[in-house]
Amino acid sequence: MSREFKTIRYEVDGPIARLTLTRPELLNRLDDIASEEIVEIIEGLRRPGTVRVLVMASTGNAFSAGGDLDEVRRLIDDYQRRMDAWDMGRRLIYGMAEIAVPTVIALQGDVYGLGTSIVLSGDIIVASRNARIGDPHVKVGLTAGDGGTLVWPASFGMARAKRHLLTGDPIGAEEAHRLGGVSDLVDKPEDALPLALKIAGKIADLPPVAVQFTKRALNHLMKKAAIDAFEFSMALEQYGMERRDLREAVDAFKEKRKPVYHDL
Repeated sequence: MSREFKTIRYEVDGPIARLTLTRPELLNRLDDIASEEIVEIIEGLRRPGTVRVLVMASTGNAFSAGGDLDEVRRLIDDYQRRMDAWDMGRRLIYGMAEIAVPTVIALQGDVYGLGTSIVLSGDIIVASRNARIGDPHVKVGLTAGDGGTLVWPASFGMARAKRHLLTGDPIGAEEAHRLGGVSDLVDKPEDALPLALKIAGKIADLPPVAVQFTKRALNHLMKKAAIDAFEFSMALEQYGMERRDLREAVDAFKEKRKPVYHDL
């Protein structure tokens, strides 16, 4: 793939492909442009050709701050744009479930919201010990609709998923590792990518069909759950877009003041 991307870098080195978020100055937020570019890559890997494993990484101190609140504000007032975002969100999560090759995540820093849904959709997660993993949808008046209700219970169990999705509190990488949601820990942020690449190399040396079919079988469970939990939560998130408390939550967050809610 030769074209230039605006928000990511995509490289293929033999059997290993690498997708890197490249806007550290924006905390690698996942706006409509970033989402579209990531979807282009992961949908293309349904037919991987010579690629045997995908490594997803990021730049700067944060892996991703998640969605863009300015974009959320625009979605409130633009129905067509909201439907486009809904479709893109579905393609992103289903795309992660349908990548033919294993996905190794190099989590060097904090990740939130949609970024967390992408990370927890990965097959192997190498995380820096001090990284935090969060989904603050409820804090800004949104249903955790872009994958949170699907990937959090699968990664951490239902009780811990409820604890974090209903409060918006993040979970530390060490605790996530203890619960089984993170596969590997490293001490320093700069150590995450080298270990992820080492694991990717180990996978790339294995018989590709056996690896890909095993991955497909495991992710079949995720796809079956998506039909229920993910689709329902996405629909509820769209319904919630019409509530005035969403406007108040977003405005209060941006203005750094205490919100006053009215919806019942």
